[in-house]
Amino acid sequence: MGRLELHQKLVEKLGSNNVYFQPPTSLKITYPCIIYKLQDIDEKFADDLLYMRKKRYMVTVIDANPDSLIPDKISELPLTTFDRYYPADNLNHYVYLTYS
Repeated sequence: MGRLELHQKLVEKLGSNNVYFQPPTSLKITYPCIIYKLQDIDEKFADDLLYMRKKRYMVTVIDANPDSLIPDKISELPLTTFDRYYPADNLNHYVYLTYS
């Protein structure tokens, strides 16, 4: 799955277009939303040849509702794990790591 496919799946899970890939700080963000960014590229080698490359994205669900169902929907994505939760600016942040 490439980044654009991941983006579409996140839009479907959120149920709106408030999904942002590495948004600039000047962008006005509407909540609830999902912000995601490339975090790492996992590469595996054998006999000095690359045989696997997976991109890891950090996906953050941001919602004012502390009982939001959106994080549960994100956790259903394949190869996705919960990383951490933190509150900031009266918003709840649920951070996941997913491979694409």
